This record gives sequence, structure tokens and C-alpha cells, in this order.
Amino acid sequence: MQSLPAKKAFELLNNRPDAVFVDCRSDAEFYFVGHAVGSTHVAWYDGPDWELNPHFIGEVKKLAGQSNTRPVVLICRSGKRSLEAGEALEQAGFKEVINVLHGFEGDLNDKHQRGKLNGWRFDGLPWEQL
Repeated sequence: MQSLPAKKAFELLNNRPDAVFVDCRSDAEFYFVGHAVGSTHVAWYDGPDWELNPHFIGEVKKLAGQSNTRPVVLICRSGKRSLEAGEALEQAGFKEVINVLHGFEGDLNDKHQRGKLNGWRFDGLPWEQL
């Protein structure tokens, strides 16, 4: 699996219109914190009990048109869940999986705040909140 900083992932998405962009955070994070423009929400884990989504791979396959050769770009809050989800996709036969380093909100700073060091929003990339 390849990992790219947010700006490089954004560049890849712009240059590869066949890429599937998946936000694998929880429903609450996607809808209330905001999400990258162009991403489709498919939770890897979701509340209230943070259970693994048993349909994740099937939902991503559907988004990819049943193709395992289209690039799949994964983003989560900080880049950790998306790594786990990406490994599952690779085990399921996906050939090109890309993880967005630092995710949507980025790493925690010394005050335990996100969005101050790195990540999609920090880099000023397009996002929206519903």
C-alpha cells in the first residue's frame, strides 16, 4: 500500500479520474466534522460500539464497479484506520490502494488538538460539512 501526504493524494485524485475516494471514518465524523470534497463515505468502524463494518469490502467493490484494478484512495481522521482498511482491501485483491497520510484532521499537537499540524483540512484542500 502506498501512503501519500494529503496534497499528493489530492494531485493523484485530480490526475486519475478512475480513482475511488473513500472516507472510512464513522457516520458522525463524516457528517458533523466534515469531509473531503469528492469522497464517498463507507465506514470501516462505526458507533455506537465501534464495530467493524462487515460490508466494507463489498461496498468499496461496488463503488469501484467490481474492479480490483481501479485505484482506491482511503482517508480517515488521522491515517490509522485507513491503513487497516487498506490492508483488508489488499487482502481482498485490490491492486492499488493509497492511504492519505495524517488523514482529514491530522495528528494531535502537544495540546491534544487536531488540525494544527497536518492533514487534509490543514493543507487547505477542498472539504465541506453537511
